[in-house]
Amino acid sequence: MTRPAVHFVGFRGDEYVSACRVWGAPDFIHRVNDRRMRREIHAGDTIVYARGSEDRRSEYNSTDLVPQDPENGV
Repeated sequence: MTRPAVHFVGFRGDEYVSACRVWGAPDFIHRVNDRRMRREIHAGDTIVYARGSEDRRSEYNSTDLVPQDPENGV
């Protein structure tokens, strides 16, 4: 059994730092709420929206960002 993942959606600026303080580092960073993101969500995962609304869905898919680990420099 795997542990639930943390998904950040729509983060563009300083709100990312605040969310990391509350939720810890994300496992996935999604630029937009698109079909691809919704396929990657599993039961038990935590989804943190930068602007607080899951209703704003994008028609178009976008690439995800790779979370950086400042301790390991990756």
